[in-house]
Amino acid sequence: MTGQREISPGEAAELLRSGEAQFLDVRQEYEWDAGHIEGAHHVELTELARVAEELDAERPVVLYCRSGERSAMATEALRASGWNARNVTGGLTAWTAEGLPIEPESGAVAGPRPGAA
Repeated sequence: MTGQREISPGEAAELLRSGEAQFLDVRQEYEWDAGHIEGAHHVELTELARVAEELDAERPVVLYCRSGERSAMATEALRASGWNARNVTGGLTAWTAEGLPIEPESGAVAGPRPGAA
């Protein structure tokens, strides 16, 4: 395995701009709909194992969620299977705090679903 496990939102943005990495958003559907990183693919955490074989093994995988906790678990799972996977430290919350764009343009970082534990 190469590369560090955690990368900053700025480092992730550079990988996105260069097209060097593939981005996976592992949040739930309502979170994705509220706002996400342009160019990312939506794969709920529970579906990651099923879609892993569809990823390009030659390119790093950058994962994110709202805070970086769920995507950290996904990153470790992929790394254990031999992927060059990296987690965005602080997730989409940190991404937007650095002024990095999400789509739709009027999008927002969704919090936990009301009534969720």
